[in-house]
Amino acid sequence: MKASEVREMSVSDLRERIEAEKAALDTLKINHTISPIEDTSKIRKARKDIARMMTILAEKEKQN
Repeated sequence: MKASEVREMSVSDLRERIEAEKAALDTLKINHTISPIEDTSKIRKARKDIARMMTILAEKEKQN
């Protein structure tokens, strides 16, 4: 997800999306532990997306 897409989201939508992405990341990690996934870069991309969303959320909350 690109930063421009994240910036268009409202604060409440952003919070919900962060929680959903964190849950998906946890599931991905568990599945990788049980049987290794072929594309391990998915974990790194998910972490970076979550961090990007959290950063933009903090910026929006600071503005208000």
